[in-house]
Amino acid sequence: MGRWRDQAVAVGWLVLVWNLLWGEFTLGNLLGGLAIGVGILVFFPLPPVSFGGRLRPGAALRFAARFVGELVSASVHVGWAALRPGPPPRGAIIAVPLRVRTDLNLALTAEVISLVPGTLILEVDRASGTLYVHVLDVRGPQDLLASRKRIRDVERRLVRAVGSPAELRQVSQTEEGEIV
Repeated sequence: MGRWRDQAVAVGWLVLVWNLLWGEFTLGNLLGGLAIGVGILVFFPLPPVSFGGRLRPGAALRFAARFVGELVSASVHVGWAALRPGPPPRGAIIAVPLRVRTDLNLALTAEVISLVPGTLILEVDRASGTLYVHVLDVRGPQDLLASRKRIRDVERRLVRAVGSPAELRQVSQTEEGEIV
Protein backbone atom coordinates (compact mmCIF):
# COMPACT_ATOMS: atom_id res chain seq x y z
CA MET A 1 0.00 0.00 0.00
CA GLY A 2 2.79 2.44 0.92
CA ARG A 3 4.62 1.79 -2.35
CA TRP A 4 1.48 2.61 -4.40
CA ARG A 5 0.97 5.79 -2.40
CA ASP A 6 4.58 6.84 -3.05
CA GLN A 7 4.16 6.10 -6.76
CA ALA A 8 0.95 8.15 -6.89
CA VAL A 9 2.66 11.09 -5.19
CA ALA A 10 5.57 10.86 -7.65
CA VAL A 11 3.15 10.80 -10.61
CA GLY A 12 1.34 13.81 -9.16
CA TRP A 13 4.57 15.79 -8.93
CA LEU A 14 5.56 14.78 -12.46
CA VAL A 15 2.16 15.89 -13.78
CA LEU A 16 2.56 19.21 -11.98
CA VAL A 17 6.05 19.76 -13.41
CA TRP A 18 4.84 18.81 -16.90
CA ASN A 19 2.05 21.38 -16.72
CA LEU A 20 4.36 24.04 -15.33
CA LEU A 21 6.75 23.42 -18.22
CA TRP A 22 3.91 23.92 -20.71
CA GLY A 23 2.81 27.05 -18.85
CA GLU A 24 -0.90 26.22 -18.63
CA PHE A 25 -3.20 23.66 -17.10
CA THR A 26 -5.37 22.13 -19.80
CA LEU A 27 -7.02 18.73 -20.05
CA GLY A 28 -4.52 17.74 -22.77
CA ASN A 29 -1.56 18.79 -20.62
CA LEU A 30 -2.95 16.96 -17.59
CA LEU A 31 -3.48 13.75 -19.58
CA GLY A 32 -0.11 14.11 -21.32
CA GLY A 33 1.60 14.70 -17.99
CA LEU A 34 -0.15 11.67 -16.54
CA ALA A 35 1.03 9.50 -19.46
CA ILE A 36 4.59 10.84 -19.21
CA GLY A 37 4.66 10.43 -15.42
CA VAL A 38 3.41 6.84 -15.51
CA GLY A 39 5.79 6.05 -18.37
CA ILE A 40 8.76 7.42 -16.45
CA LEU A 41 7.94 5.38 -13.36
CA VAL A 42 7.29 2.20 -15.37
CA PHE A 43 10.37 2.37 -17.59
CA PHE A 44 12.77 4.07 -15.14
CA PRO A 45 11.78 2.76 -11.71
CA LEU A 46 13.56 4.22 -8.73
CA PRO A 47 14.73 1.98 -5.94
CA PRO A 48 12.54 2.18 -2.85
CA VAL A 49 13.92 4.52 -0.20
CA SER A 50 13.02 3.49 3.29
CA PHE A 51 12.34 6.12 5.90
CA GLY A 52 12.70 4.80 9.41
CA GLY A 53 12.90 8.15 11.12
CA ARG A 54 10.38 10.72 12.13
CA LEU A 55 10.04 14.43 11.55
CA ARG A 56 10.97 16.53 14.56
CA PRO A 57 9.48 19.99 13.90
CA GLY A 58 11.72 21.88 16.33
CA ALA A 59 14.90 20.36 14.95
CA ALA A 60 13.63 20.87 11.39
CA LEU A 61 13.03 24.58 12.06
CA ARG A 62 16.49 24.93 13.61
CA PHE A 63 17.95 23.14 10.58
CA ALA A 64 16.12 25.46 8.17
CA ALA A 65 17.20 28.59 10.06
CA ARG A 66 20.82 27.46 10.18
CA PHE A 67 20.69 26.50 6.49
CA VAL A 68 19.46 29.97 5.50
CA GLY A 69 22.25 31.47 7.60
CA GLU A 70 24.82 29.27 5.86
CA LEU A 71 23.43 30.24 2.45
CA VAL A 72 23.86 33.93 3.22
CA SER A 73 27.29 33.47 4.79
CA ALA A 74 28.56 31.26 1.96
CA SER A 75 27.21 33.65 -0.67
CA VAL A 76 29.07 36.56 0.90
CA HIS A 77 32.23 34.43 1.22
CA VAL A 78 32.13 33.29 -2.42
CA GLY A 79 31.39 36.83 -3.57
CA TRP A 80 34.36 38.17 -1.62
CA ALA A 81 36.61 35.36 -2.90
CA ALA A 82 35.66 36.28 -6.47
CA LEU A 83 36.17 40.02 -6.02
CA ARG A 84 39.14 40.30 -3.68
CA PRO A 85 42.46 41.31 -5.18
CA GLY A 86 45.23 38.78 -5.47
CA PRO A 87 45.46 35.28 -6.84
CA PRO A 88 42.25 33.45 -7.71
CA PRO A 89 40.79 31.22 -4.98
CA ARG A 90 42.01 27.64 -4.91
CA GLY A 91 39.68 24.71 -4.73
CA ALA A 92 40.12 21.22 -3.34
CA ILE A 93 38.35 17.90 -3.40
CA ILE A 94 37.76 16.25 -0.04
CA ALA A 95 36.32 12.89 0.93
CA VAL A 96 33.83 13.04 3.78
CA PRO A 97 32.70 9.68 5.20
CA LEU A 98 29.24 10.04 6.71
CA ARG A 99 28.25 8.27 9.90
CA VAL A 100 24.73 7.32 8.76
CA ARG A 101 25.05 5.41 5.49
CA THR A 102 21.42 5.12 4.42
CA ASP A 103 20.49 6.17 0.89
CA LEU A 104 18.14 8.81 2.24
CA ASN A 105 20.79 10.39 4.46
CA LEU A 106 23.34 10.35 1.64
CA ALA A 107 20.88 11.99 -0.74
CA LEU A 108 19.64 14.63 1.71
CA THR A 109 23.13 15.56 2.88
CA ALA A 110 24.43 15.72 -0.69
CA GLU A 111 21.50 17.93 -1.77
CA VAL A 112 21.94 20.36 1.10
CA ILE A 113 25.70 20.59 0.58
CA SER A 114 25.26 21.20 -3.16
CA LEU A 115 22.86 24.06 -2.50
CA VAL A 116 25.42 25.98 -0.44
CA PRO A 117 27.59 28.24 -2.63
CA GLY A 118 31.24 27.21 -2.72
CA THR A 119 30.60 23.47 -2.36
CA LEU A 120 29.66 20.88 -4.95
CA ILE A 121 29.13 17.14 -4.66
CA LEU A 122 31.26 15.36 -7.24
CA GLU A 123 30.55 11.76 -6.32
CA VAL A 124 28.74 9.66 -3.77
CA ASP A 125 30.13 6.25 -2.81
CA ARG A 126 27.09 4.35 -1.51
CA ALA A 127 29.10 1.35 -0.32
CA SER A 128 31.29 3.36 2.04
CA GLY A 129 28.87 6.24 2.65
CA THR A 130 31.43 8.78 1.43
CA LEU A 131 30.76 12.11 -0.23
CA TYR A 132 33.43 13.57 -2.50
CA VAL A 133 33.03 17.33 -2.33
CA HIS A 134 34.70 20.19 -4.20
CA VAL A 135 35.22 23.14 -1.86
CA LEU A 136 36.21 26.64 -2.92
CA ASP A 137 38.75 29.06 -1.42
CA VAL A 138 41.07 26.63 0.34
CA ARG A 139 44.14 28.30 1.78
CA GLY A 140 45.50 25.49 3.92
CA PRO A 141 44.83 22.27 5.82
CA GLN A 142 42.72 24.10 8.42
CA ASP A 143 40.22 25.03 5.68
CA LEU A 144 39.95 21.37 4.65
CA LEU A 145 39.28 20.31 8.24
CA ALA A 146 36.73 23.10 8.66
CA SER A 147 34.92 22.06 5.47
CA ARG A 148 34.82 18.42 6.53
CA LYS A 149 33.48 19.43 9.96
CA ARG A 150 30.84 21.68 8.38
CA ILE A 151 29.59 18.83 6.17
CA ARG A 152 29.39 16.42 9.09
CA ASP A 153 27.53 19.11 11.07
CA VAL A 154 24.98 19.30 8.24
CA GLU A 155 24.58 15.52 8.45
CA ARG A 156 24.09 15.71 12.23
CA ARG A 157 21.46 18.46 11.95
CA LEU A 158 19.61 16.57 9.21
CA VAL A 159 19.53 13.39 11.26
CA ARG A 160 18.29 15.35 14.27
CA ALA A 161 15.49 16.74 12.11
CA VAL A 162 14.36 13.53 10.39
CA GLY A 163 16.42 10.59 11.65
CA SER A 164 15.54 7.48 13.58
CA PRO A 165 16.65 6.99 17.19
CA ALA A 166 19.40 4.60 16.01
CA GLU A 167 20.65 7.19 13.51
CA LEU A 168 20.62 9.84 16.23
CA ARG A 169 22.86 7.61 18.35
CA GLN A 170 25.22 7.14 15.39
CA VAL A 171 25.77 10.86 14.85
CA SER A 172 25.93 11.62 18.56
CA GLN A 173 28.70 9.14 19.29
CA THR A 174 32.02 10.65 18.32
CA GLU A 175 34.89 8.32 18.95
CA GLU A 176 38.07 9.64 20.52
CA GLY A 177 40.52 10.74 17.90
CA GLU A 178 37.92 10.81 15.13
CA ILE A 179 39.02 13.03 12.27
CA VAL A 180 36.21 15.33 11.27
